[in-house]
Amino acid sequence: MPTTVDAASTNQFHYEFGGPVGALGTVLALPVIVMLLAHWTDVGFVDLRIFRETIHGSKPFWTSVMESNILCPSCMSSPTLLLRCGASLVAWFCFQVMLERCLPSELVQGTPVKGDANLRLVYRINGHLAFWVTLLAVHVGWPYWDEQHQMYQLGAFPLQLLYTYYQELALCDVVICTALSFYMYLGSFAGDKILADGGNSGNPIYDFFIGRELNPRIGGWDWKQFCELRPGLMGWMLLNVACMKQQHHELGYVTGSMILLNLFQGIYVWDAQYQERAILTTMDITTDGFGFMLLFGDLAWVPFTYSVQARYLVKHDPHLSPLALAIILALHVAGYLIFRGANNEKDAFRRNPNDAALQHLSFLQTKRGTKLLTSGWWGLARKINYTGDYLMGLTWCLVCGFDSIVPYFYAIYFLILLVHRSIRDDHMCHEKYGDDWLEYKKLVPYRFIPGIV
Repeated sequence: MPTTVDAASTNQFHYEFGGPVGALGTVLALPVIVMLLAHWTDVGFVDLRIFRETIHGSKPFWTSVMESNILCPSCMSSPTLLLRCGASLVAWFCFQVMLERCLPSELVQGTPVKGDANLRLVYRINGHLAFWVTLLAVHVGWPYWDEQHQMYQLGAFPLQLLYTYYQELALCDVVICTALSFYMYLGSFAGDKILADGGNSGNPIYDFFIGRELNPRIGGWDWKQFCELRPGLMGWMLLNVACMKQQHHELGYVTGSMILLNLFQGIYVWDAQYQERAILTTMDITTDGFGFMLLFGDLAWVPFTYSVQARYLVKHDPHLSPLALAIILALHVAGYLIFRGANNEKDAFRRNPNDAALQHLSFLQTKRGTKLLTSGWWGLARKINYTGDYLMGLTWCLVCGFDSIVPYFYAIYFLILLVHRSIRDDHMCHEKYGDDWLEYKKLVPYRFIPGIV
């Protein structure tokens, strides 16, 4: 397979994310944010004590970190705990690989690789089945030793352990993902690999962050497609359930906020698995390399920052009124209908624009031969699906009340992410479609909210 021309040699490389400096800052900052959020959700507020102690010189920074229990609260009582947590994460990853490889699947061709119509990768689609098998295994397939009957039996996995060792698991996940990112970067230099245009700058820091290789594979097993939906996303759901169990243990009941949150986010994870083939046309799969950005995001960032609200609710539930919960539920349903309706319309049109059910839709015929929807959901705004996605994410935060800004981290971060992603997409589409994209923007002038933004 041919490699791409070294973009650095053309002196025309377009850096994103602030270039190498921004990439380095992000690589250093993300693990810190993951660990701080794990601590802040436990205490219920933004605890900056370690930074104040360091600035005032009362304690060395590392001493403050260790005394604050940010990294490994239980390590002093169990020196091997981190090794066991790391081994558990690896076992979880391997279990999901086994399901992806062994369960019945649909074989689906992806989009042309870098526009080459003669090169399409084949993907195994069985995430929905793996989702249900995982739930079954967690609830009735965990082997344990029954001392009374002196035999092994199968039962439910003790999910509360995920809450008890949440910070230790997060720390191990950070280390494993960083190590895997180095493996991906170094492996991209071995043999003839198809490189991502955006990750082939020639700057090692930037390329490590973005990812050099477009579709790293081991045989027919695709790293990027697998990590996008499997271990991290389903791990996030299990962390939520663990937090719900812990809240029941502490309060004797589960609150309305916790029930809604697990319902909202559980459906979100299920929906992603059910619609697995839809990710094959996303920017993550078709354009971005598989480096620290996606790898850390999929396997560490998603499970341990998206579960922030559930962890916060264990000790800091606001006990919202039924009316408040009903309003939040209605807002979430509206967001889901926008998100799923827009994405289903887009995916159906991409697969078969001549489908009789889609003939009411108008479109712009581009010089490349591509058709851009200008009516239906996509006539309302160019990123209407982002609007629905954000509304859903906002409701995850609203169930936590307004006593702390900590559970609103997701709403703040996700807004920045979606705005930045829309800017990236706008730039790439302008390069791809040229003047047709400018004409399309005249036909669909709004980006997120019709008539406003």
